[in-house]
Amino acid sequence: MQKIVPNLWFDHTAAEAAAFYAAVFPNARVTDTQLYPDEGLLDFQAEFAGKEITVTFEIEGYQFIAINAGPEFKVNPSVSFMLNFDPSRDSQAHEHLDQLWASLAAGGQVMMPLGEYPHSPHYGWVQDRYGISWQLILSNAEGEPRPFIVPTMLFASTAQNRAAEAAAFYVDTFPGSRIGTDVRYPAQAGPATPDSVMFTDIELFGQWFALMDASVEQDYTFNCGVSLMVNCDDQAEIDRYWAALSVVPEAEQCGWCADKFGLSWQVVPAKLGDLMLTADSFSKLMGMKKIEIAAFG
Repeated sequence: MQKIVPNLWFDHTAAEAAAFYAAVFPNARVTDTQLYPDEGLLDFQAEFAGKEITVTFEIEGYQFIAINAGPEFKVNPSVSFMLNFDPSRDSQAHEHLDQLWASLAAGGQVMMPLGEYPHSPHYGWVQDRYGISWQLILSNAEGEPRPFIVPTMLFASTAQNRAAEAAAFYVDTFPGSRIGTDVRYPAQAGPATPDSVMFTDIELFGQWFALMDASVEQDYTFNCGVSLMVNCDDQAEIDRYWAALSVVPEAEQCGWCADKFGLSWQVVPAKLGDLMLTADSFSKLMGMKKIEIAAFG
């Protein structure tokens, strides 16, 4: 089981979005759909009775969960997904990058046009039609290999210049982790101070994540639009990560929390799907902040 799973918030369009990603990405598929219960929902959830609550999909074996909900949270580019097209593994990497770019850009918004940049001969950043941000890059075949998908956190606004602190914190929080690449700004670059992070990546549970400090002023930062779900083996592991990650009491709900940088996490039991089959499981979950496995009975 993938230990950390990105969860993406959609305003009534989770199933549609998951089907879109399964169609445009190579080796992608929808793997599971969970439904809201037919009764017992809170008033603001009543319209979703019997409809999709989550849709799980995979891209090249990497798992995402699409959350089907309302307009409460809007995804923004503070968390994007780096897509590494590696010429050493794919002789048509350039062409495949262009093909996927065309699909993701259709109906979306180009943030950095596809072209040549100092860090890559072929790169672009786009928000797709559902608001999810993707960075497509022709990677350096001579560097240390990275997976196709790398979630990337942009530290901006209230989190500006805290990427190095965050990288150290996450590596310290999750056992067996390490920092990989670490490139710093040599001089002031917009709001990015000298020695803040131009690009750093970290390995957590064998998964890579990237962090950057913004070099352009932004009016957005982390929110629940993208959260990172940690699958925990038992209550002790839930307790440990909850204690480390949850610092915003008002963000605590149903296993959701926010860390000191504002990044959203879900700390959940790996067997949550089984627990949700027990009687009154949905109402029990809705009444929790930190998840207590024993409360499901």
